[in-house]
Amino acid sequence: MSAHRTETTLADGRTLYYFDAEPGTERDAKDLRDLPETTTASEIRWDPLLDQWVVIASHRQGRTFLPPANECPLDPSRDGRHTEIPADDYEVVVFENRFPSLSTEAVLGPDPDGIDDGDELFTRRPGVGRCEVVCFTSDHSAAFSSLSPARVGTVLDAWIDRTRELNALPDVEQVFVFENRGEEIGVTLSHPHGQIYAYPFVPPRMRRQLDSTRRHRERTGECLHCTLLAAERRAGTRIVAETDLFTVLVPHAARWPYEAHVYPRRHTPDLPSLTEEERADLARVYLDLLKRFDALFPTPTPYIAAWMQAPARADRELAHLHAQVFSVRRAAGKLKYLAGSESGAGVWVNDISPERAAAALRGERD
Repeated sequence: MSAHRTETTLADGRTLYYFDAEPGTERDAKDLRDLPETTTASEIRWDPLLDQWVVIASHRQGRTFLPPANECPLDPSRDGRHTEIPADDYEVVVFENRFPSLSTEAVLGPDPDGIDDGDELFTRRPGVGRCEVVCFTSDHSAAFSSLSPARVGTVLDAWIDRTRELNALPDVEQVFVFENRGEEIGVTLSHPHGQIYAYPFVPPRMRRQLDSTRRHRERTGECLHCTLLAAERRAGTRIVAETDLFTVLVPHAARWPYEAHVYPRRHTPDLPSLTEEERADLARVYLDLLKRFDALFPTPTPYIAAWMQAPARADRELAHLHAQVFSVRRAAGKLKYLAGSESGAGVWVNDISPERAAAALRGERD
């Protein structure tokens, strides 16, 4: 059963949604802060050499950066301290980012080159889109891996709800759900949360996957993701965990020291396309994987969890929903930095074999 959604408006006009497992919870608390109206200076610029868009969002320099725990803006509003969430407690909350990289209100500013002649080498557009924050729990000290399967189910409902609505926006081409955990990753708020970006274009990683799957389908008539999944299951070497509905694996050519992908067995394009049974199983499988990541080291493992979904409109039949979870930590006290080969040439060098990483995630120690 889907979570119950309640919509409210923050003091500066941004929208906030409460998601509760059951209806009946009063969500009428008002945002009592005196906030200025939000303004953005977002645009996208085309890079003709790399054939991709770059987001320029100079207004984000002043965003909140690693505040002390007692000043966290994602905690509930309590004891006279007002935060981004007006309620004194909550289950799952989604709200428009106060410092968004993309905005539905974005307007293209003056041309810095002063030419405005439509030169395709200097193509610019407004940074139209939407950026939302997803708070998984009101407990500041919690982690996604500490949530109950029921709460993860509510998070999934929130992701599905937002994917549906953002996909329907006229300028949105791709909805990207993700979580960054850990200062080593670059998070600026320690409260357990994730984000959703609604891009006005299909990002390069997704576009490259679609191009590969298109070529494979034209050649064989089959889904490349389904083919790879079947091959990994036959090999078995890099399988981390399985259920009747999902497979967790380390990819054959993993880039990161510890990287795992979560695949539904059934070919399905996005989170909203999952059945109720698949949603319930995914909550358990995903929790299990995050616990395995945290068991790798003596301290919590920093990670990025990226949900690869179908674009909003084109090529939806080519996409196969999956999560890519990876960590920058290669050993206790050691990080995998993107050095010259990765950052400069785009060629990844992995310090740990995918087979060894899969064994570690299975709990098998050297």
